[in-house]
Amino acid sequence: MDVTSLVLGLLTSFLLIGIIAGRLAGLLMYGGGFGLLGNIGVGIIGAFGGGFLFGLAPFSVEVGLIGCPIAAAVGAVVLLFLISLIKKAKTCRSMNHERSQD
Repeated sequence: MDVTSLVLGLLTSFLLIGIIAGRLAGLLMYGGGFGLLGNIGVGIIGAFGGGFLFGLAPFSVEVGLIGCPIAAAVGAVVLLFLISLIKKAKTCRSMNHERSQD
């Protein structure tokens, strides 16, 4: 097996796990996140983020059929949470700006 097929296999598995993680994160987050397609996108990005976060941990979790989806789901939930905080901050800022102009 050459390196190219190994890398493509890893990327494909990460994308599939990210799709599943995004769906799970949308179900876990209050309000459902950003809809099915938005959650899938967040899950794919969160899968890479979760792999990075768990790579920083002093223990190894993201290995295997159970650990990799868990790391991806945690990354997707963290990303959805951060995006929702930013979204709420923008909403509050625009509401305060509208009140100050009245």
